[in-house]
Amino acid sequence: MTNLIKKVQETIFQYKLFGYGSRIILGISGGPDSVALLHIFSKLQKKYALELIIVHVNYGLRGQDSQLDERIVRELAKKYGFKIFVKKVTTSDITLQGKNKKDFSEQNLRYIRYTFFEKIRKENNFDFMALAHNLDDQVETYLMRVIRGSGLVGLSAMLFKNKKIIRPLLNVPRSRILIYLKKNNLKWRLDKTNLETKFLRNKIRHQFIPYLEKNFNPNIRKTIFQATLSIAQDENLLSALTQEIYPNSKTLKISWLKQLHPALQKRVLRKAITKVKTNLRDVEASHIYEIIKIIESQKGKSQKVILKELKISRKGDNLNIEKI
Repeated sequence: MTNLIKKVQETIFQYKLFGYGSRIILGISGGPDSVALLHIFSKLQKKYALELIIVHVNYGLRGQDSQLDERIVRELAKKYGFKIFVKKVTTSDITLQGKNKKDFSEQNLRYIRYTFFEKIRKENNFDFMALAHNLDDQVETYLMRVIRGSGLVGLSAMLFKNKKIIRPLLNVPRSRILIYLKKNNLKWRLDKTNLETKFLRNKIRHQFIPYLEKNFNPNIRKTIFQATLSIAQDENLLSALTQEIYPNSKTLKISWLKQLHPALQKRVLRKAITKVKTNLRDVEASHIYEIIKIIESQKGKSQKVILKELKISRKGDNLNIEKI
C-alpha cells in the first residue's frame, strides 16, 4: 500500500472514523480530492469489509462542464462496481432555499448537498458519509471564518468526525493528493470556477495564503491546521459541559442563566434554539446578544422579541424560546 493509504488508515484509527463492516456513502464530485478518496476506499474496502455507494450532486451551474462532471462520476461508479445516486439540482431547489430568490451562495449549495447525502444515507440505512475535504480546505475555511467573524465553533472549522460525517483526508495537503492521483494515473475533473478570484475562498487560496507563505511563514498551512485541532479540542470540552448542565425543561430560568459564565450562557441559548429550530442557520451572534439583553434587563414587565422566525419571551424568572 502507498504511504497515503497508510496515512488514511492511521487517521481512521486515531479518530475512530468507522468500524469493521461499516456502510459508507462517498460524496464524489469528480474533482481531485473526491477521486482520490474513492480510489483509497476501493483499496480499503476488503480490509474493513465496507459496503460503499456513491452520491453526486449536479448543480447544473456550469453548463456542459456540470454534465461532464456527472459523466465521469458515473464512469467511476461503473469502474469500481459501486451503486450511485445522483441529484440534479433544479431552479426550485435553489429558489426554495433562497426564499423567493435564487441563492447560489456556497452556504446554500452546501446545505442542498448535505441534505441530499443525509437523505440517501437514511433511506439506505448506511452508517456514515465520507467527504473529501483536505488540509488546504481546512485552512481556507478557518481563514474565511476569521475574516467574516466567528466564535469558537466556527474557528474549529471542520472535524474529522462530526456525527455521521467523516473526513479521512482532512490532514492531507492538496499537493500530496495530486501526487497520488498522478502516480495512480487517475483522471479527475477541474472546476474552473475554483480559479476565479471573485469568490472569497479562491482569493484566500490563490492570493492570501501564498502571500502569508512568502512574507510571514512558509509553513503557514500546517501552523493554522494545528491551531484548528487545538481549537476543536476546546470546543469539544465546552460542548460537553453545555450538554451536562442543560436543564431538561422547555423553560430556562433567568436566575440560573445569569449565574453561568458568558461562554456557557451563549452555548445554552444556542442549544435552546436548536430545540425548536432544526439548525442554527441564519442565527447570528447579534441575535444571541439580543436574547442576553432580555436576560440582563432590569425591567420588571414581561418582554419579548422576534428573531429569525423565533419568539423569545421573558415573564418573571422564565425565558421561553418558541418557533413562530
